[in-house]
Amino acid sequence: MSRPAPRTLRGLIGTLLAVLVVGLGAAASPAVADDNVVTPGDFTGYGFDQCLAPTQSAMDAWLTHSPFLAVGIYISGDSRACRNQPNLTPTWVTTQLAKGWRLLPITLGPQASCQPRFPRYGDDETINPKPGKYGRYKLARDQGTAEAVSAVAAAQALGIVAGSTLWYDLEGFDLGNTRCRESALRFLSAWTTKLHGLGYVSGVYSSAGSGILMLDNARVDRPGTFALPDQIWIARWDGEANTSTSYIREDGWHPHARVKQYQGGHDETWGNVRINIDRNFLDLGQGSVAPAETHCKGVLVNHPAYLRLKPATETRTADPAQVQALQCLLKEKGLYAGKINGTYAAPTIAAANTWQEQHGFEVGETWTKPNWMSLLADGAKPVLKFGSAGPDVRRVQRALNAARPKAQLSVTGVVTAATTTALRAYQSRQGLEVSGVVAGPTWKALRAGLR
Repeated sequence: MSRPAPRTLRGLIGTLLAVLVVGLGAAASPAVADDNVVTPGDFTGYGFDQCLAPTQSAMDAWLTHSPFLAVGIYISGDSRACRNQPNLTPTWVTTQLAKGWRLLPITLGPQASCQPRFPRYGDDETINPKPGKYGRYKLARDQGTAEAVSAVAAAQALGIVAGSTLWYDLEGFDLGNTRCRESALRFLSAWTTKLHGLGYVSGVYSSAGSGILMLDNARVDRPGTFALPDQIWIARWDGEANTSTSYIREDGWHPHARVKQYQGGHDETWGNVRINIDRNFLDLGQGSVAPAETHCKGVLVNHPAYLRLKPATETRTADPAQVQALQCLLKEKGLYAGKINGTYAAPTIAAANTWQEQHGFEVGETWTKPNWMSLLADGAKPVLKFGSAGPDVRRVQRALNAARPKAQLSVTGVVTAATTTALRAYQSRQGLEVSGVVAGPTWKALRAGLR
């Protein structure tokens, strides 16, 4: 059996290979999708991480049944527990991103020199604690630079594009050990500097009371001395699904630059698939936001309730604002060509009748609440859950308002806690899985006008 190369030589070889891969870029792998979205991007919601990237069938089951929309994946680092990742391929990455998953690519390389559990395998390095002749911890900084190059090479090979956040996992250590702490701080500073040079966002995961506190103290006590990560991932198992902890000051990495791992390793089962995970809450980028949208040059289509519409009589006329919303939405479907005048008369009724006939409703002069639901929910059927954002969410929020006026959801385009509550109530009434996730069965019920 051949003897492993010395650490310094092995590290140099690894760095040279990583530089070569970065230089070649993602084009070296035909399976890599150059148009993958930046990850995790703008997002506020729930995530999980697991040592081994799950199978595609497991990811699909958890997408449609679990509350999670982000997943941590270990892409590089000699000290990671799951060095072998059989499921983690460029196709896997592209597929998850296309389905709406937010990915958190993690590197677990050299660890703090005073961390007793490392080296894990005997051939993996720890961060060099020697301050050197000038006290600048050059060896630790060189390691941080090399690890960033290696992480970017791994990310590019998988199709994780520039602008995405790459996370360094620095496990907890003795913060009182000066050389251990200072070398780790220089290592992470070099990691951040090199990632920025290569076009990626820097993230650091660590325990609240060691690595994260170290970074926060450096931010406050030695401003401008170190390159600090753009985003932090706080390990604090307090069971609170937020991004706060008493270990660090509340003004750091706020707003929208924090993740908190609030529950440690445990089994969860969603869609009959069990995985051992850590739970996380994310608030990154701009948070979950939906672009503004307009309809028919400014016609209001968002209402807290949607009314039955009938032809005018001597004593009653249909609400003009509601009729305008109907006319606009039917025009967008190519069924109404008249003026958006708020009058519920023959041209509008004819277009409404066409919709009713096409979608299996009773055809008549009255436009009903089930008709509203069908029209409002019509369109694509992506999986939506807490943290999802965009025009598809607005369709769900409008349909829920039509289904039950007491919902009175603000049509923000973001699945918030209020939207999740309304969804769960609707699913319960319809005998669906009460998950707060909009998937196939919930879309079907909304589009059928089931109230």
